[in-house]
Amino acid sequence: MKEKPPVPTLQDIFAARPHVYRHLKPTPLVHYPTLSALVGTDVWIKHENVQPVGAFKVRGGLNLAAHLTETERRGGLFTASTGNHGQSIAFAARAHGLAATIAVPEGANPGKVAAMRGLGAEVVFHGPDFDTAREWITGVARERGGRFVGPTEELLISGVGTYGLEIVAELPDVDTIIVPVGAGSGACGTSIAAKGINPAIEVIAAQSAQAPSMQLSWKQGRLVTAGMQTFAEGVATRVPFENTQRIMRRLLDDFVLVDDDDIAKAIVTLLEHTHHLAEGAGAIPLAAALNLRERLAGKKVVLVLSGGNLSLEQLRTVLEQHHG
Repeated sequence: MKEKPPVPTLQDIFAARPHVYRHLKPTPLVHYPTLSALVGTDVWIKHENVQPVGAFKVRGGLNLAAHLTETERRGGLFTASTGNHGQSIAFAARAHGLAATIAVPEGANPGKVAAMRGLGAEVVFHGPDFDTAREWITGVARERGGRFVGPTEELLISGVGTYGLEIVAELPDVDTIIVPVGAGSGACGTSIAAKGINPAIEVIAAQSAQAPSMQLSWKQGRLVTAGMQTFAEGVATRVPFENTQRIMRRLLDDFVLVDDDDIAKAIVTLLEHTHHLAEGAGAIPLAAALNLRERLAGKKVVLVLSGGNLSLEQLRTVLEQHHG
């Protein structure tokens, strides 16, 4: 297998398209006048929540699975996930006829666990958080001769970058794209794609203030481990990732934090104005845009609704606290 460069390029994202579109269709990019009025500028939503697994990461899994060696195919795929990355790997494994084993933290989103099992993956609960599960399943993969898939691998970044190409193709005069960050594959793929076509496009990343490790690492220029108390499991990263940090430091225009309370309100706002369900991570770009209203005035802004896998329990809590 040809070695990939250490940092994915625009050409890598273009090369990922046939592997992604063999199984998926481009997702809608929709302009919402009432959301635009709320934010005070021209707002579009990139609906990655309508993917078959309810989140953008499936693009990356399909690209990675298409590049496995025969030995890796026989050993199967192993990963850890709070849900969306695991669903991506499970979907890609099923599409390519592979076995998949996914470690999830205790208390993982039950809907996401059921979805992974429904796609044929073996799901194993281990440890209190994502990072503990990841460390454990890495050893299991080594013992069984399988392929461990980290959440920030270059092939994943190239695959998810295809939605960045879709945004620029459909809205070439986009000024700003706001994207949530957990491990960082989405922000990296978006930045490489958008800025590779038009360097003037502004890309702003956003993470929960209750799980700020990636944002602090970006701000300080070094890896910073931080506390993690967010309800938004899609951005619940305690330990940062060097390879995505390296790309984000080079390409991101800004990286902001959003309070969990604002994220919850944004879930309700998206439900009211778009009739789409956003999980916490998927609502972060809107929460960030509302906080950045003055800065975004007069711009065409795309908010990446990265996923819609919100549990009924979470939805009930959010509605009780922030609606009515």
